[in-house]
Amino acid sequence: MKTGKELKPGTVIRLENDPWLVQKAEFTKSGRNSAIMKTKLKNLLTGYKTEIVYSADDKLDDVILDRKEATLSFISGDTYTFMDTTDYTMYELNAEDIEAVLPFVEEGMDDVCEAIFFEERLVSVELPTTIVRKVAYTEGSARGDTSGKVMKPAKLANGTELQVADFIEIDDLIEIDTREGGSYKGRAKK
Repeated sequence: MKTGKELKPGTVIRLENDPWLVQKAEFTKSGRNSAIMKTKLKNLLTGYKTEIVYSADDKLDDVILDRKEATLSFISGDTYTFMDTTDYTMYELNAEDIEAVLPFVEEGMDDVCEAIFFEERLVSVELPTTIVRKVAYTEGSARGDTSGKVMKPAKLANGTELQVADFIEIDDLIEIDTREGGSYKGRAKK
């Protein structure tokens, strides 16, 4: 059993005896109302998509999934092909199936991902908690502004934008925490 607040992208829950993949989960807590989790779900058997709002303490049946290590082999349009690291089997996923991790997936990455299977079928991929990416573009730092943690926008090779420390420059390697949308952790050691 999982509660509504424990839902995250890649989780599979059972609704009306069908497995549903959580593609997006957004936790919201306002002052007066109870905490809620807005989810975007995809039926693994039919491909049907829906959005459901759960209370943070709703109880949901989770589904036990198989997990294997895999790496990105290549990208062809909206199709992402991953390869099992033990038996070299190729598996394909559409961009919509990996929407939660898509901002950090790029051609040539060597991260070992966790491929998630339901009844021998690949349904999703999880990236490692910390990944390293190269900054493709960022503005120069503002001189004199040293009053604390100064951040600026930066763009990765695949077009993803995120906030980085002011001292980061083009071609620097940075560490990114992939949980909950991804955030800058620090400069990566070369």
